[in-house]
Amino acid sequence: MAHAYLFVGRSGVGKSLFAHELGKALLCDKSTPAHLEACDACTSCTLFRAGTHPDFFVVRRPDDTQELKIDLLRELCQKFGLKPMRGHGKVAILEDADDLNDESANCFLKTLEEPPPHSLFILIGTSPDRQLPTILSRSHIVRFASLSESDVERVLGQQGVEANELSRLVKASRGSPGQALALSDMSLWDGRRRLLQNLAQPRIDVIAISKTFLTMVEEAGKESSLQRRRAILLLDLLLAAWSDALRITVGDSNVDAGSDELAALHFIADRAGPERIMELIERGIAAERQIGFYIQIGLVLEGLVEAWARILEENPAPTLISSKK
Repeated sequence: MAHAYLFVGRSGVGKSLFAHELGKALLCDKSTPAHLEACDACTSCTLFRAGTHPDFFVVRRPDDTQELKIDLLRELCQKFGLKPMRGHGKVAILEDADDLNDESANCFLKTLEEPPPHSLFILIGTSPDRQLPTILSRSHIVRFASLSESDVERVLGQQGVEANELSRLVKASRGSPGQALALSDMSLWDGRRRLLQNLAQPRIDVIAISKTFLTMVEEAGKESSLQRRRAILLLDLLLAAWSDALRITVGDSNVDAGSDELAALHFIADRAGPERIMELIERGIAAERQIGFYIQIGLVLEGLVEAWARILEENPAPTLISSKK
């Protein structure tokens, strides 16, 4: 095996889960290179499950910061340089590798380049494009693809998701079981419906919609990481709705939206047309990137709603479609 791997792919497709299973197998007292699998019964596996294995390290970005700070990497390098406590080498998982800055990356380049014998670094990110060149040049990239719909459905079934919700969540997941589980919160779907109805009006109240959007996001909790995650989930659902509206403009009736949203989507499709709906999608994707880069959520959402309103109001509005359609 290589001494350092960079796992990249969408959130929720199993990168961190696989990294932990690999680390457990490498440190297991009974696994061998020919049969690299944790026994889940030895002392090492017991320590691993308890989160107290002395040769296994996980570093994450704290919720109250936007970057992986150099102090965390210094501490990791110091511990990683010591002799293994159990003699099987060491494994370190660096979550949130997208959030490394130049200072923290340079701090552990030598350790990443020349780790102790039988030791392994696993960095977890979303895309090689978000990694520093110094990290890319020292790591073997492993790309994690999205899962098939049948695999996502199987995972959701194992997690106890109700059968009547499976189809909707599988389609919304885009191949990510983690995304599907996050979207199992029905308040998100109710929030999408309310936002769509407010946007499907002859005159769009930007201030009121922005406040509603931000209130929905703040319901996730006081921590900014939770609010950003909820904002991105709501944006994902709205982007899926714009995709449905785009299908409607070309006469495709195969949409995923519920019956309580169709009137709003037909109104928006008739009002905007395919080109402007593509603008709605592009502006939503840009807002997701801005939230990912830690721009203030309130400013991002206000700017997004204002842009969507401007795009939708560029064409004269047709007669409002009845919600019974």
